[in-house]
Amino acid sequence: MNTGVSRLTLDLTGASDTDADELQLLAGQLRRALLELDIEDVQLSRQDGAAPEGAKPGEVIAVGALVVTTVPLLVRQVLQLVDTWLRNRPLRSVTVEIDGDTIELGNASAEDQRRLIDAFVTTRSPQAGTPRSGE
Repeated sequence: MNTGVSRLTLDLTGASDTDADELQLLAGQLRRALLELDIEDVQLSRQDGAAPEGAKPGEVIAVGALVVTTVPLLVRQVLQLVDTWLRNRPLRSVTVEIDGDTIELGNASAEDQRRLIDAFVTTRSPQAGTPRSGE
């Protein structure tokens, strides 16, 4: 079992009428909600590659993407918070990537989503697969 730190990349996918400004606003709202958990950090994701022509030099922020740093035991809580937060938002989904493994939240019923989260966490760390009481 990994006892270090987990880095999760969250990519928000907007509905067909969601523009970049709204997507960035929603990412900020999700960031604030995640910071209420006992996690290490949540930052806006930085894009790899060159800035668009005419842009000032420096890092380019990826629209609608966050990087969450937390201990592995809190990954389930992060996924559950994202799933709950996602409902009733103008987003199609949030794709979460951890060390090459991905899960897409938002395209299933609440019960199916819970099962998907449980399976995802269990396959990543069998010892973390059993929900703690109250979860």
